[in-house]
Amino acid sequence: MRTARFLTLEGIEGVGKSTQIARLAAALAQHGIDAEVTREPGGTPLAEKIRGILLDHGAESLPPVAELLLMFAARALHLDNLIEPALSAGRWVLCDRFTDATYAYQGGGRRLDATVIGTLEQLVQGGRRPDLTILLDMPVAPALRRAQARGGGADRFESERAEFFERVRRVYLDRAAAEPRRFAVIDAGGTPDAVAHAVWAAIEARSWIS
Repeated sequence: MRTARFLTLEGIEGVGKSTQIARLAAALAQHGIDAEVTREPGGTPLAEKIRGILLDHGAESLPPVAELLLMFAARALHLDNLIEPALSAGRWVLCDRFTDATYAYQGGGRRLDATVIGTLEQLVQGGRRPDLTILLDMPVAPALRRAQARGGGADRFESERAEFFERVRRVYLDRAAAEPRRFAVIDAGGTPDAVAHAVWAAIEARSWIS
C-alpha cells in the first residue's frame, strides 16, 4: 500500500494553481491514486465561512493581525476535519495553498513578523508539513494580467497593488531556496501542458508512483 502524501501548490494570483491541481488529481487517478483536492483558506464548511470573511470586501476593515488569526483558525478546522482524516485513511491530499502562503501573504505582503507566524504554525499544526510543495512561479506583472483576464470581481487580496505581490513572491522564493528538498519551483509561464509535465516530473522524482 502506498504511503499517503500531502502535497501543496503555491504561488501568487494568476499562476494557474487551480488548473494544475485539477490536472494533477487526474494524473494521479490514472495511477490508481484517489486524491482529496482542497484549498486554503477553506476546505470544510466552517472554514469556508472564514474564507468568506477573509476574501470579501466588508464595511469593516480587517487588520493584518486579525487576518493572520483567521487564517490559522480556518487551518485548524481544515487539518482536524479534512486533511488529517484523509491522510489517516490512506488518501493523498492536494491542497491549493497552505502555510507557506501565510508566510508569503501575511508575512511578506502584510509585513507581519515571521516568528509570530511560526509560533502559530507550531500551535496549530504540530509536526504536520507538506511532503512536497510545488511553487508555480512567474513574474508579477504577467501573472496579474492573467488573473485580471479571468474576469469577475477582485477579492481583498487580488485588489492589492503589484508591490504587495512582489513582496509575496520574494518570500515564496526565499522559502523555496531555504527548503529545496520540500519545494519544487516550476516556471508557470509556459503552456498548461508544459507546466503539468513539470509538475508530474516533480512527483516522479520522489519515486512515490510505482
